[in-house]
Amino acid sequence: MNPDIEMTEKTTGGGGKYDWFWFLLPALILVVIFFFLPIIITFFISGTNMSTATGFQNWKWIGLKNYQRISSHPETLEHLWLTVKYVAFTLVFFNLGMSLVIALLTTHISRGVGFLFRAVWLLPRITPVVVYVMMWRFIAADAPYGILNQIIIKPLGLKTANWLPMAPFLFIVLVNGFIGASFGMILFSSAIESIPKDLMMASLVDGSSYLQRIRYLIIPHLRWPLLFVTTFQTLSLMTSFEQILVLTDGAYNTEVWALWAYHKALSTYSGNLQWGFGTALAAILVTIGIVMAVIYMRYFKFEELVQEPKIETQ
Repeated sequence: MNPDIEMTEKTTGGGGKYDWFWFLLPALILVVIFFFLPIIITFFISGTNMSTATGFQNWKWIGLKNYQRISSHPETLEHLWLTVKYVAFTLVFFNLGMSLVIALLTTHISRGVGFLFRAVWLLPRITPVVVYVMMWRFIAADAPYGILNQIIIKPLGLKTANWLPMAPFLFIVLVNGFIGASFGMILFSSAIESIPKDLMMASLVDGSSYLQRIRYLIIPHLRWPLLFVTTFQTLSLMTSFEQILVLTDGAYNTEVWALWAYHKALSTYSGNLQWGFGTALAAILVTIGIVMAVIYMRYFKFEELVQEPKIETQ
């Protein structure tokens, strides 16, 4: 053993074999308490008939009956298909597409102007949900209050209307999309800024066009941010419903799966909260989320992204 290393270990107390475990223990405790335990509790309650009618003492274990009820429920396919469309459209056109376009544009203009534009785009994310959604309700409202009617529809001589019930799917995508685009915008902008300037200059010297630089230089350097944003935003869109709750509360055929689970478990007109059935709906979302995360990691070749760099030595 190198004498210098041996002396260093003696003076610093040495390095225990399981020091990494004690270092990670606080984080592991938090993950177990706030992630794994809720998942276990969710799957457990989904196998019961627990509700406000049974309370926490008179419930019974019913196994997979809640899942059988979901499979035969007349609204299951409707909510599932709406959720798939909502996640796909919002993710592709806003959380990935628009955020990437904004990042590319704002990193190829004046640094101050680009920073200001990104800061303005962050306003929907930091605005309280109720205030933000009410702004969209005023945009879609009928004349004389609706901004869309007053600025575009009425000057064109077209008939004004309340556009929210006429295009509800479009509005739930727009409301969530403008928030989601800000998240990817920040990550993509940071990743683009971190690309070595020598590579960018070399591509310019080689005569590459703007589109060629994006395709062959910038996009390959964004594999890790793309993986993270795609996975995180997919799971976020699948499980979040607060904007849709405030905007329509599921009316006009906008009740996505997560909102359906919330209504069944925590909010019903009759007051009979079906905790078992609602958590079964949530458990299905958890299962789908895990499957989607695995698919994304295999598609983006996660193992290659986390490999240590190979350094050649002679």
